Amino acid sequence: MAEIVCQFVRPDRLLFEGSVASLVLVTATGEMGVWPGHSPEICALGDGVVRLHALPEDGGGTTKVIVSGGYAEVNPQRVIILANHARRSDDIEPDVVRETREKAMASRDALHEDDGRRAYYDNKIAWCDLLLRHAEDE
Repeated sequence: MAEIVCQFVRPDRLLFEGSVASLVLVTATGEMGVWPGHSPEICALGDGVVRLHALPEDGGGTTKVIVSGGYAEVNPQRVIILANHARRSDDIEPDVVRETREKAMASRDALHEDDGRRAYYDNKIAWCDLLLRHAEDE
């Protein structure tokens, strides 16, 4: 069976590296399926779920990774995903995410309305909301 090598990187570490049968990227304009032999392309990632489809000899199945922003470089043999934020769906602890969200909201609300640091907390809150939305789908 044909395969494509996938390297999935987030700012603090390598999240996944290995061969997959196919994958579905969430891009800024919608989902994009990638199979071995795909034409070369660079795309911006959106917010949502990237699905990695394992090879049958590796047990099949799908690994879901929640992403927010970044880029993917696709060529016929390899995909490199550089995500701004990424977390495997089976690695989400909803209670921890809710607590992080509450702390971020309190920190943001303690700042004056025109303080530029509020954007950092707004992004953190949006990331927590995305994680919670997909944790509840599991």
